[in-house]
Amino acid sequence: MTRVSSATTGETTGSPLDPAVASQLKRDAAGLVAAVVQAHDTREVLMVGWMDDEALHRTLTTGRSWFWSRSRSEYWRKGDTSGAVQRVRSVSLDCDGDAVLVTVDQSGGACHTGDRTCFDARPLLTEEPTS
Repeated sequence: MTRVSSATTGETTGSPLDPAVASQLKRDAAGLVAAVVQAHDTREVLMVGWMDDEALHRTLTTGRSWFWSRSRSEYWRKGDTSGAVQRVRSVSLDCDGDAVLVTVDQSGGACHTGDRTCFDARPLLTEEPTS
């Protein structure tokens, strides 16, 4: 396993993702799986990020949400710059192995815009209640 460093925290890890977990993942061409982040208490979907094996390993072992930034090509831990920390409560793999569900206790807004969720600002369809 290649050792990697986070530009934000300087942390270095050398421990690979558990092979039993890694073997269940279906990664995209870039080696990533989608990570859907959900509030533990309200079940509200907060955001979607991307994880490779290292980001998932860090999430599973540190109790904080880690992601791979496709635009910056670096690891980042949610909350290090914004203060909007995600404390991980559970992590589940979906039936196809191509996404993980991370339930968290969220402090502050989960979206980089400061909104509680990344899905508040631009609804494409909303269903009116029926009587």
